[in-house]
Amino acid sequence: MEAASQENLLTNGGFESDIWSEDSVWEFESSDEEMIDLPYFAYESDEWIESDEGDYALKYWINEVSESGQLFSVSQTIESLPAGNYEVSVHSMGGENQEAGHVEVFAGDTTSDPVETKGYNNWETITLQFEVTEDASNFKLGATVSGEPTAYGYLDSFRLVSLDDGGKEVPEPVEADIFVERVDGLDGDFIKGVDVSGILALEDSGVAFYNEDGQEQDIFTTLADAGVNYVRVRVWNDPYDAEGNGYGGGNNDVAKAIEIGKRATENGMKLLVDFHYSDFWADPGKQQTPKAWEGLSLEDKKTALYNYTKDSLQEMIDAGVDVGMVQIGNETNNAMAGETNWTNISQLFNEGSKAVRDIDSEILVALHFTNPESAGRYDNIASTLADNKVEYDVFASSYYPFWHGTLENLTAELTNIAENYDKQVMVAETSYTFTSEDGDGHGNTAPQDSGQTINYPVSVQGQATAVRDVFEAVANVGDAGIGVFYWEPAWIPVGDPDNIDLEHNMELWEEHGSGWATSYASEYDPEDAGEWYGGSAVDNQALFDFHGHPLSSLNVFNYVDTGAVAPLQIDQVKDVSVTVTLGEEIQLPDTVTAVYNDGSQEPVAVTWNQEQIDQAIASGEGSYKIDGKIDGEYTVQASLTIEPENFVSNPSFEESDTSMWEISFPEGVGPHASVKENRSNSRTGDYSLDFWSDAPVDFEVKQTITDLEPGYYNLSMFIQGGEAAESDMELFANTSDEQYQTETHVDGWVNWVRSEIDEILVIDGSITIGASIKASAEAWGTLDDFYLKRVGDYQEPQPDPEPDAESNPEPKPDDSTPTPEQQPDGQEESGLDKDESELSGDNNGENDQNDDNPPVSESAGEKLPDAATNMSNWMVIGLVFILVGFSTILLLRKRKSY
Repeated sequence: MEAASQENLLTNGGFESDIWSEDSVWEFESSDEEMIDLPYFAYESDEWIESDEGDYALKYWINEVSESGQLFSVSQTIESLPAGNYEVSVHSMGGENQEAGHVEVFAGDTTSDPVETKGYNNWETITLQFEVTEDASNFKLGATVSGEPTAYGYLDSFRLVSLDDGGKEVPEPVEADIFVERVDGLDGDFIKGVDVSGILALEDSGVAFYNEDGQEQDIFTTLADAGVNYVRVRVWNDPYDAEGNGYGGGNNDVAKAIEIGKRATENGMKLLVDFHYSDFWADPGKQQTPKAWEGLSLEDKKTALYNYTKDSLQEMIDAGVDVGMVQIGNETNNAMAGETNWTNISQLFNEGSKAVRDIDSEILVALHFTNPESAGRYDNIASTLADNKVEYDVFASSYYPFWHGTLENLTAELTNIAENYDKQVMVAETSYTFTSEDGDGHGNTAPQDSGQTINYPVSVQGQATAVRDVFEAVANVGDAGIGVFYWEPAWIPVGDPDNIDLEHNMELWEEHGSGWATSYASEYDPEDAGEWYGGSAVDNQALFDFHGHPLSSLNVFNYVDTGAVAPLQIDQVKDVSVTVTLGEEIQLPDTVTAVYNDGSQEPVAVTWNQEQIDQAIASGEGSYKIDGKIDGEYTVQASLTIEPENFVSNPSFEESDTSMWEISFPEGVGPHASVKENRSNSRTGDYSLDFWSDAPVDFEVKQTITDLEPGYYNLSMFIQGGEAAESDMELFANTSDEQYQTETHVDGWVNWVRSEIDEILVIDGSITIGASIKASAEAWGTLDDFYLKRVGDYQEPQPDPEPDAESNPEPKPDDSTPTPEQQPDGQEESGLDKDESELSGDNNGENDQNDDNPPVSESAGEKLPDAATNMSNWMVIGLVFILVGFSTILLLRKRKSY
């Protein structure tokens, strides 16, 4: 059950007024007041803390001298509480392990399960839903906290909300092909929008759209019939090269926006104009200056932006377009129109806002940002905008379930903006997949095997539920939550999706701009569009099938008001992953989880392919896919990984106990790296080591591993991130004998870089592994999946035996033996080869033979006794003298005969 009204029924729920003042509504009880500190805490007193909401919180600390654990409660009494259903919640954060607080929320006699704090800055929400069966007076609710000595923590954002509709008549859900739970709290003005910026280019490429009866119909009519009341269109200044070739992505200039706006208006929908202030895509990774504005000073750029905005809007209004909202920039997290300084960006925002106000003060002005999952980002942006006195109405966020964290977090982030900065909020972009298939030959952005959160089935039902839940997340903000836009629900394939002809599709994309980018865009965006131009990466996230027929999920815009029900059936069977250490018995689960279209889940029996399992066992180390069958038409897969033992403890940061990892920062540098939950930023699992700072990044993470067998080991790690123009990043391993390191780097979001150190010799059983990360300010990223595996044995070197002087006396040359320098002239022509020359030099008092490199006979393969070797040397030398003497005699006799 979700909150129908977001009015907080508690007073001073955020502790913004002094909790210890005489007129405070909060009451405290403790087991020992002397042993528990409960200060009224100001966030500004701790420069490292990530504030939850507002400027104050309740802090607690159990004195270290306490002889036992302590307990306290904080509560508020409601004088009159009508019968109904309610939810009480509180945000909690604090120590971990021995220093953890244990928090229970209570309402009357109902109490939640205790929730243990999980570490500094790891905020979480504790909730309790309860029913009041009859009108109650002096109803008491709050939280109880217990802990051992040194336990500490913080409480903030106490809320009590009603879960009822206040007697308002609730419509019966309609019968449909999908389940959609009704979303409470949506009024008639709630925005149900879509961004169909690419529609004209698609239609020019021959794409047709149909209604539910299978008849070809103007897509804007179909959208309006499905409950859509707003259309969003992106606008680029000049998305063409000098020859008039379009950059793609719909080639959306002002003229295209007017045409789309007119069709939307004709079908009763308002238009949101999304000015990118660029000639092509603008997002956190790139905010390029329009070609015509290059080289302009800030003042000239402000003037150009104002005039462009005002003139463009005037053209649209003169054409009869019903403009309801204007977006000044697109996903402007850190730049806009080439400006990267927030003072300059803010001035550009205000120029755009002023242009809108000068045209029509009733048109809403929106600013658009993304990455709500990054703690503190939105609050920091909103605070900066307030400090710079930026004039706007709506704080808009992108939210893609694959990447942007939980919906609860989204609601919390938007609620903070609404309550603390007095802004309306909305989701300007969202989408989800209905299939994993590709329809045009250009790869899709989702679903991916790693780096993405796939919490919903990849199906039409899963897509509808994902969209419905985003609506609810915005509605839960309260009156300030004004709407949701679905991004590109009509960007389906050009050409024939059943017989993909990539070459033909490319021709259509290039000619009409119906793909995300053409090759012509490389002049303006060489690193992205110039490298990856092509078709639609989101055709599997459309609300139409690959042939242009509406999916049942399109009707979610209507169903969020009424609800919808369908016959119960399995929607997806969840694949499983199993990892075993080489040599362990492989045991795949007997059951897997079936997800039904109403969202319920049940275990179902599965039969695995034994032949594939046997092949995996025989093959050993590696990754394998094992097929499974379920009664009926459903199949499932197990991803089986057989790997050597990983000696790193908690290598992927998935376990709550992270004490084996030491994260350190230089003196004077504040903490800016910690373990965080975010599946989209994690290579595997839900957690990774996250770092970001608006100051230079500088930290080290390490772990010491002991009790290893002597041998050789390989160490590896994965890292991803960006904005690290200057960096010094290393993976390292330190043993008692040597320090090993290898450079690493970040290469963009979820572009995971694997670094490895091979052949690390461990002799004494101990090694310290880790990473040193240094980078310029604003650098960000995550580390994940450390792996230390044994790859070879180590054998201690055996010393060679000492030579026995008595049993192997080494003959010494007498004084008459000539040295090499004393050899007679002509020795080089005597016919001795190199080996014989080296042998003859062994007895000059500089014997080349040593214990490390004993001479070996290549013919026999065995070492000759030292005595025999030396005797042979003397025999060779004698033979040489005899031959030289004999040759001399023959020569003299020959001369004499002449």
